[in-house]
Amino acid sequence: MTVIVCPRCARKHKIDVLRLPAKKDAVVRCSGCRHKFLVDLGRLKVMAREKPEISKQKTGKQRAGIDKKQGNVRKICVTLNKGGVGKTTTSVNIAAGLAMAGFKVLLMDTDTQGQSAYMLDKKIQVGLTEFLTGELTPKETIISARKNLWLLGGGKSLSELQRIINKKSFGAEWTMAEAMKPIENQYDYIIIDTAPGWDQLMVNVLFFAEEVLIPVALEFMPFHGLTEFIKSLTSIQKYRKEVNLKYIVPTFMDARIDTPRKILSQLKKLYGDYLCKPIRYNENFSIAPSFGKTIYEFAPGCSGAEDYRELVRRVAGNNQLLT
Repeated sequence: MTVIVCPRCARKHKIDVLRLPAKKDAVVRCSGCRHKFLVDLGRLKVMAREKPEISKQKTGKQRAGIDKKQGNVRKICVTLNKGGVGKTTTSVNIAAGLAMAGFKVLLMDTDTQGQSAYMLDKKIQVGLTEFLTGELTPKETIISARKNLWLLGGGKSLSELQRIINKKSFGAEWTMAEAMKPIENQYDYIIIDTAPGWDQLMVNVLFFAEEVLIPVALEFMPFHGLTEFIKSLTSIQKYRKEVNLKYIVPTFMDARIDTPRKILSQLKKLYGDYLCKPIRYNENFSIAPSFGKTIYEFAPGCSGAEDYRELVRRVAGNNQLLT
């Protein structure tokens, strides 16, 4: 059985898609709110056919794929040296999605705007600056944001942290990695939200993270910024081979407009191995932060929530998560 969620009321409907007619798309009506919406039957049928049997003896964590060895933390930075591409939205919703799936997740905000805390409805007084300088302990700086999700917040004080790091005469690029080493293995994932631009703190992130996820708004300037960022990443890899590009996530996909389709086509030609399913434009992304909610909490049945659930499955390597 396959579950279809109404984008308006989030009511779940169980159907056997393999018994439906051989059509790619179909318009269905929610039995709760009577809202009509389009369903991609072709994709659902492929997923239904590929869905493996899960042993009833497995635990909940095993079904979610959380049978990792202790200490095998994955450190993923979400970055691009352009603003307005959806870095914070992507960071927060990947982190929240992984936490919902049962993983222990730390979300680190390295942006002076500190918007990750705002999106999660958390007010912070101290955070990453005090942690990296050693003024305060992890217990004093890391807060619980949701079940399985913790936040190490950013903010304006990161500007001072930049000056402190720049004054170091040796090993400045390892400041973050050294501070995180004692606690990083307490988590399954560490997701790092970054600021636009290229500075010493960004270099620190790339000397700590091992995987790079790049959100790219489907516009010409972010597309150009992607090329420039990959050149900068290559320069870092000369000194640290452990950090690698893993995912390119197209954002603000609007199939009604020619430009996003053209840029997506170029991305497929140039970066097909890294390219993830696009995140479709959805007005709920701009509304949810004002309520301090993730997209899954604010509009769980919308296309944006489904797109980020799909991205979480891609990152975790488990198609059964959040279904």
